[in-house]
Formats: sequence, C-alpha cells, structure tokens
Amino acid sequence: MKSAVTYELLHECKQTGARRGVIHTPHGDIQTPVFMPVGTQATVKSMTPEELKEEIKAEIILSNTYHLYLRPGSKIVKEAGGLHQFMNWDRPILTDSGGFQVFSLGDLRTISEEGVEFKSHLDGSKHFFTPESVMGIEEDLGSDIMMAFDECVEYGASYEYTKQSMERTTRWAKRCKEAHETVDKQALFGIIQGGFYKDLRDKSTQDLIDLDLPRICNWWN
Repeated sequence: MKSAVTYELLHECKQTGARRGVIHTPHGDIQTPVFMPVGTQATVKSMTPEELKEEIKAEIILSNTYHLYLRPGSKIVKEAGGLHQFMNWDRPILTDSGGFQVFSLGDLRTISEEGVEFKSHLDGSKHFFTPESVMGIEEDLGSDIMMAFDECVEYGASYEYTKQSMERTTRWAKRCKEAHETVDKQALFGIIQGGFYKDLRDKSTQDLIDLDLPRICNWWN
C-alpha cells in the first residue's frame, strides 16, 4: 500500500549534502527545510491558527501523544473529528510518540521490554504505554505523520545501556509498524537512537532503514 506521506527531492548541495524538498501529505505540502511550531496540547500557546498561517506561514504543527492522551484523552479528540477538527487546523500535523515525555519522568516510570509503566504528572495515576497502544492513540489523534514509540536515554548513559536501549527502540519500531493500521492516511516515521555513540547511531539508522518505514528522523541534529 502506498504511504500517505511522500518526499520529493528538489535540489541537493554536492558540497554540504543539504537538501531542498517538499513533503506531500493528506493535508497539504510542506516545503523543507521547515520551521515546525510546537502545539503540545493541540494549541500553539498565545497564537491562533490564523496567526500561524498568515504571520509566520506555518505549514505543519507538532502535537504530543503523551499530553493529549492524559488530557483531554485521545478518544475525545477522535470523537471531535481528530486533531485537525479539534484544533481548527487544516494543514499537516505531526504527533510525537510521547517517548521523550515518558522517559523524562524519572522515578515515575519503569521500562520493560513490553513497554513503559508511568505515573501521570497531573494526578499520579498509573498508565502503561506499549508500541501498540501508542499507535492506537496516534491513530485516534489522526495526525499526518506519527512517530514510532522509542526510548530516550539520558545524557551520560553508558555505552552498554545505550546499546540495549537502541536495540529495544528498533524492536519497538517493528512492533509499531505491525500495529499501524492507517497506512493510507498516516505515515509512520522511525526515530534514530544511540545517544552520543556514532557506531550505535549508524546501526540504529541502518536497522530502521531495513524496516522499510516511510521515513526516519534524527531528533539529535
């Protein structure tokens, strides 16, 4: 099945490798490179959708799975017609998987091969994220680009732990792909991990390429 999101290369600089292109999505095109405002909880603070379009010419907004899952809840967003209707935004939306937010909770979360158990920063209630459940949440939200669930290691993590984490992220990405049902409407992007170890990041990149996802992202650069 054809991916919901495709990339068209327009120009590449031979000296630097920098690229100029356009990402085609169900809700419009994104000229790259692009500035992507963050609307964590389905709103870019202090700005209206009209201001985002007319004043800063935003072509895509990023929202967050973790925060929207906790409040107001992905099912409520789905019943409202998805994020585009919920936030009155008719251009592309990317949803982060919530991986960074979950792993920044420190003592409030426990990581296992199956997923992550964590306590809400709002009320202390317990929740459990798996690659499969995160895919379900992001499908409810209805973004154009959905990020795979990954583990973010803290600064200074040992080589051995970073390697284990990177390999787990690859296994989770595979599970995300297997659970992803809205391929014709949403594109699943993988996330490169490996901390500050180049060989691990190279291995993560190749492993994700081998999974044949529509695209992979390097949040670190």
